[in-house]
Amino acid sequence: MNKSLNSRLYILQLFILIAALSPACKKDVERPPVISEIRSYVATPNDTILNSLVADGQWVVITGQNLKNAVEIKFNGVNASFNSTLFAENSAVVQIPAIMFSTVDTTKLYTIEYTTTGGTTTFPFKLGPGEPVIAAISNVFANPGDSVFLYGTNLVLVQSLSYAGTGITSFNSNLDGTSLGFLMPAQQPTDQVLLTTKGGSVAFKIVAIPTITAVSNENAIAGDSVYVYGTYLKNIQSFSFSGTNITSFESSADGSSVGFVLPSVSNSGPVSITTQFGSVTTVYNVNTQLSNTGVLANMEWGNYFGWQWWGGAGLTVNSTANSGGWITVRPDFDGVFGTDNTMFVSYKSGIMQSGDGSAFDGTYNFPIGANEWVPAANLSDPVGNWAIKFEISVANPWNGSTLCFVSGFAGNYMARYEPWQVSDTKTAAFSTKGWQTVTIPLSSFRSKDAILGDGKGASVTSLANLLGGTGNTGLSIYLHNYGTAATATGFYAAFDNVRVVKIK
Repeated sequence: MNKSLNSRLYILQLFILIAALSPACKKDVERPPVISEIRSYVATPNDTILNSLVADGQWVVITGQNLKNAVEIKFNGVNASFNSTLFAENSAVVQIPAIMFSTVDTTKLYTIEYTTTGGTTTFPFKLGPGEPVIAAISNVFANPGDSVFLYGTNLVLVQSLSYAGTGITSFNSNLDGTSLGFLMPAQQPTDQVLLTTKGGSVAFKIVAIPTITAVSNENAIAGDSVYVYGTYLKNIQSFSFSGTNITSFESSADGSSVGFVLPSVSNSGPVSITTQFGSVTTVYNVNTQLSNTGVLANMEWGNYFGWQWWGGAGLTVNSTANSGGWITVRPDFDGVFGTDNTMFVSYKSGIMQSGDGSAFDGTYNFPIGANEWVPAANLSDPVGNWAIKFEISVANPWNGSTLCFVSGFAGNYMARYEPWQVSDTKTAAFSTKGWQTVTIPLSSFRSKDAILGDGKGASVTSLANLLGGTGNTGLSIYLHNYGTAATATGFYAAFDNVRVVKIK
């Protein structure tokens, strides 16, 4: 009897103990997280509920329940780093991670995945790239089947693409969404590009307004081959060079140049090209030898002769007809400089030892007297709006010596011409086939750097600092070997038509 009573008492005590402990056990079981909304992380009243967001590293507040003990938070499948001290049971402050939308798992796009020690929940939230922007097309003249690229921003998560009315079904975005590549369809470069992505849609008009960046020889003579360089130089409707219509020409396949044989010209004027997309005209004139516009030295008898008769340069002609019996005739330049009787200076040096050459040694110098570089009224123009131009013909390979340009007013500023310098560590001998125009923006004039040397310091900040208050000064052109060893070659070249012109 006592044994039976004791057993009942034991069971009753055990039941009471279990009942007493049960609420405590339930409290130890963590519930899974619940997300109710995403708010902007700004002070009231701007902490509004967000339904979508362009991913840009913003901070947001996730609100809900059981959010405190987070172990992993993913936006579009991408892990976010977080500071748990910013978390409470009902809220968590988190910065959206950097998202490379070109690589995201699209099955997890527009979701927030929140994991705590109690479980995981997924909340729909439209977090994506911004609207696509197209800034340029790599080549509107590409042949059917050639690779073409759209350049811009947010060119990812593409849903549809058409080019000039033709749907494109195969395309590739780069990692950061700044380019989108595809194969050119069999279409003419007209109409527009239509692009729709997860971020929005854009229509981009296909245009190819031509540009001119350089002319191979601005002072060519009749019969010379001349090339105009730039972009979109195709489908040309009209073309004039120095006021003369050019009716026979050939554009390169990619529209980066157009070549022609110069007919007889009688005036100085700009280069102008009109295509089906637009027109371009150079700010500067070509054939300046016919007008003496901005000329510092043309080495022809008259007010613009320029050369100061000393230094390493020598007056030269191609033909004995204009030599007067004493000007040097250079038969080795025949066919290189043409057969006209123009005068120019030729400049010849042998191998130069380290440190050889200066503006005053009389061996390597080509001095030009004072003349107007820039009208005084234009001295407030940006420095890069003006440039020194000249024609050069390099008869023999040139490697190692620097052609230096120094203003007569500001000898502390120098522009260096080193066409053989491929990179800081690589050189390649340079020569030309006939005359070639060189353009040196006045912004290329730089001060001396204590370590890097002449012409390697800060750029000149104003035209007045370079030329003085009148814009009228001289110019020293000379060779110098800045290398630590002898130059690889000598220098044998000719110069003509040194001038300063407005280029912008």
